[in-house]
Amino acid sequence: MSEVSDLLSGLIKLDTTNPPGNETIAAEYLKAYLEAAGLECELIARAPERANLIARIRGTGDGPSLLLLGHTDVVLADPKEWQVPPFSGEVRDGEVWGRGALDMKCQVAANAVAIASLAREGFRPSGDLIFAATADEENGVGFGLEWLCEEHPDAVRADFCVNEGAGDRLRFGDDAYYLCSSAEKKSSPFTIRALGRSGHASMPGIADNALVKAAKLIERIAAFTPEPQIQQEVAAFLRTVLGEVPAAASALDRARELDPVAADLVEPLLAATFSPTMITASRKRNVIPAVVEVTVDCRLLPGQTTEHVEPMIRAVLGGDLEYEIEWLESKGGTRSPLDTPLWEAVESFVSEIEPGARAVPICVAGFTDSHWLRDAFGTVAYGFFPLRTMAAEVAASLIHSANERIPVADLELGLDWIRHAARTVCA
Repeated sequence: MSEVSDLLSGLIKLDTTNPPGNETIAAEYLKAYLEAAGLECELIARAPERANLIARIRGTGDGPSLLLLGHTDVVLADPKEWQVPPFSGEVRDGEVWGRGALDMKCQVAANAVAIASLAREGFRPSGDLIFAATADEENGVGFGLEWLCEEHPDAVRADFCVNEGAGDRLRFGDDAYYLCSSAEKKSSPFTIRALGRSGHASMPGIADNALVKAAKLIERIAAFTPEPQIQQEVAAFLRTVLGEVPAAASALDRARELDPVAADLVEPLLAATFSPTMITASRKRNVIPAVVEVTVDCRLLPGQTTEHVEPMIRAVLGGDLEYEIEWLESKGGTRSPLDTPLWEAVESFVSEIEPGARAVPICVAGFTDSHWLRDAFGTVAYGFFPLRTMAAEVAASLIHSANERIPVADLELGLDWIRHAARTVCA
């Protein structure tokens, strides 16, 4: 096994399912590995069992700093659904298997080996090269990067950051493209509270059933399709793959004509999205509810705020039913510029590994920890960990699913990318 695949296998064997997390076992494992390479390391924890690891090679001058970011927690894995035990770290047919192999202990391992190997080689960057292996990305209740940005900002402050989010290799016709996320939507969920009057279920005529009202409100918000718009990331993607930027109203059809995968990428990025996902009504079968709460998963584009979209939502829900809206989170999406040394590093790496292929920016429909850095420090943060051996649709089907795995060849390609980024940005 290679150094990076061996380290990844060891990381997978550490069960850091969140909740509860227990990321300290991974942080200590990485600390021992990195200190053996002579690196300066520290563990920073809000709770003893949920440590974040920070390692760095200090810069020699006034050059830009680069943060290599990755989270060590993983989502639940049911062993009954897997071909191998999910925390085995087994290497089979040239692939490392286990929970976190793709999301995202692969990149954590590559970050660790990159900074360790550079330290062993005597690399001295002009600005700090930092590696952060953080807790609590999957659940996000205040033990990971959000907490570090607030309480220990100097530990993670950086000019540039490489994180998760993209790296898929797509082929449209004869042309190959590697996706790099430079922006992301933000989860801004809200509650629709339908209001009525309670009563005994045996006499529905004397009550005003909030559940019936909620059903109508759910239908209205679920059927709503906002007016499409083309933001800069989608414009850059379409310009690269189509040779032009079509009108917003035809963008989805043009992408679909090119390839269904292109349409799948573009569709959620043309507007905010609204998905009703949870409902709470009466707790007794024979009581008609006076209040029903519907949780809506709302994803806002970069630059959008709740103040922008709430009037739109209220117009869709109408004025004939009594309800209230309560925002559970209120931040919109974030983005980073593309005219940067880090983007140049992405482009030069893609050209180096596959002449003729092109790097193309994209916005992530979900979100990653990158938004904490953009909001706190204005960090230029991209999501890029290239996969060339595993098809993008296969990787997408394995993340948060059974039989998660990564080819060793892609793991080593990711390691090459991290080393390239460090040498290019921090030289």
